[in-house]
Amino acid sequence: MTVYLDIIFLENLFMNFIIIYATAVIIKNEIKILRTFISSVIGSVYAVIVYMNILKIITTNFFLKILLSVVMIYIAYNPKTLKMFFKELIIFYLTSFTFGGVAFALIYLINSKKIIMENGILIGTYPIKIILFGGILGFIIITIAFKSIKAKISKKDLLCNIKININNRYTFVKAIVDTGNFLKDPITNIPVMIVEKEVLKGIISDNLLNNLNNIINGQNIEDEELISKIKIIPFTSLGKQNGMLIGIKADNILINMEEKNILVNKVIIGIYDGKLCKNEKYKRFNRFKYFRRQRRNFRK
Repeated sequence: MTVYLDIIFLENLFMNFIIIYATAVIIKNEIKILRTFISSVIGSVYAVIVYMNILKIITTNFFLKILLSVVMIYIAYNPKTLKMFFKELIIFYLTSFTFGGVAFALIYLINSKKIIMENGILIGTYPIKIILFGGILGFIIITIAFKSIKAKISKKDLLCNIKININNRYTFVKAIVDTGNFLKDPITNIPVMIVEKEVLKGIISDNLLNNLNNIINGQNIEDEELISKIKIIPFTSLGKQNGMLIGIKADNILINMEEKNILVNKVIIGIYDGKLCKNEKYKRFNRFKYFRRQRRNFRK
C-alpha cells in the first residue's frame, strides 16, 4: 500500500480543526480561526511524526500525549482560569472520541478490507470524502447531544453573580437566569431584571422603597436624584392580571457567569416588594471572592 504523508497531514489537519471548532461552539468560546489553524497544524505534525516513528519517546509516552492536548488547548482557546482550562480539555476529549468513533465507523462500513493501523495511525485507501463526511456528521452529533444535555439542566445550576450600578452606588446579588422572563419596558423596550426590595437598600433611598404602592397610585415623592429613572412597568403573571411594577433604570449591570464578565448598559431594575426565593444564596454572595476574581482577571 502506498501512503502519502501529505494526505495523512491533511486528513488530521481537517479533523483537528473541526474538533477544536466544535469544542469552541459547545462551550461558547470565541472562535479565532488563526489560533484554531495553528493548533490543528501542531496536532497534524504530531500524527506524521507518530506514523513515521521518528521519535519513539513521543509515540509511547502517555504524558507527552496529554501535554500535546494541553498545548493545543492553550493555543486554540487561551483559557483565563484553571477551571475553564479543565472544562475545555474535557469537552475537547469528548468531542475527539465522538469524532473518531464516527469516522472509524464510516470507514469500516464502507471499506473495511483496506484499512490498516500503522503506529497508532489509521491509514488505508478510503476516499478523503469519507473523512470529510465523518467530521461533519460528528459535529452534528456532538452539538445535538450537548444541546440536549444543556436543555435538561435545572434552574438551580443557572446561577450568575451580578453587580448593579445606580448613580455610582453598587450592590451585589446572586441571581437565577430565568429564560422565561420576557418582561420589558413597553416604551423603551429595555429588558427588566426583577430584584427584591431588601437587596436594593443602600443604593436606593428608603423613601422610594417604602412608597412603591403610593408611586404606582400616582403620588409624588421627594427624591430628585432618582425621579428621572423611575419607570412604571405593567406585567401579567399567573394569579395576577394587569399588575404594575416600579422599575429604576440602572446605569449598568455587570454579569459574571461561567468565568465571563458581561457588561449591560440598558437594563431596568424591577423592584419586587416581597420574597422571590426563600433560599438566601440566590440573593447575596461573597463579595471578597468576587473582587479577588476580578483582580486576577485584570492582571491576566
